[in-house]
Amino acid sequence: MNNVTNVSTSYAMEMMGVAMAKTQQEEQGRQSLQLLESAASSAQQIQASAPSTGNVGQNINIKV
Repeated sequence: MNNVTNVSTSYAMEMMGVAMAKTQQEEQGRQSLQLLESAASSAQQIQASAPSTGNVGQNINIKV
């Protein structure tokens, strides 16, 4: 009977570890999505505040 208890305890501990790993992966996924959304928002703000001239960088002045 002791062997069955040890197997049961081992199985329960393994399942608990799997559940914790899943929770951690889900949290990392949420954080990654927040980071991507933040980066996209920042890029939009930068584009909105940039000058609206369409020829920026088109002319290059070279003096020799």
